[in-house]
Parts: sequence; structure tokens; C-alpha cells
Amino acid sequence: MIQWLAEPGLTHFLIVSAILFSLGLMAVLSKRNVIMVLMGVELILNSANINMIAFSRFTDLGLDGQMIGLFIIIIAAAEAAVALAIVLNIYNRFNSINLDEISLLKG
Repeated sequence: MIQWLAEPGLTHFLIVSAILFSLGLMAVLSKRNVIMVLMGVELILNSANINMIAFSRFTDLGLDGQMIGLFIIIIAAAEAAVALAIVLNIYNRFNSINLDEISLLKG
């Protein structure tokens, strides 16, 4: 059978997860916009989800990995709601979401 038509294995999922994690880490470390940093954190959480579900499928974990993935999704949704509320309050106070301009919070 042609190789690219074969069913993806654990390695394929781990490569996709590593790419998502790298992109998320790059966004968190390099961006100065709060929204982009939050998007990077979400990418990192999604890469963890892919790992959990892939290991659940290709090992004998059963539904444990999928349940952990579900909890990660719930935590990510709650984190996004709280972070968005914080960003809106920062924007109302400073009229900017640039991390460099928000350094006034230190003083």
C-alpha cells in the first residue's frame, strides 16, 4: 500500500504536538501583545491534549488519557475566560494591550 495513505501512528501525532508546542512557546516568548501570548498558551495546552489522546489510543490506558484531555479543555476554557476579563480590565485602564506599556503595574 502507498505509504501516505497508511493510518497515522503515534509518531505522527507526537510530531504535530511538538510543532504546536514549539509555535505556542515561540508566541509566548516573542510576542508583546497580550492576546497573542494567550493564544500561545492555548496552543501549548492543545499540544498537551494531542499527546494525552494519542497515548490513550496507542497504549493500553483506555479512557484515562481522553478524560485528562477533557479536563484540560475545561481548564483551558476557564483560563481563557479569566484571562479575557483581565485583558479587558487592563485595556480599560491603560488603553493598550501591549505588554511593554503595561509595565506600570509594577509600581
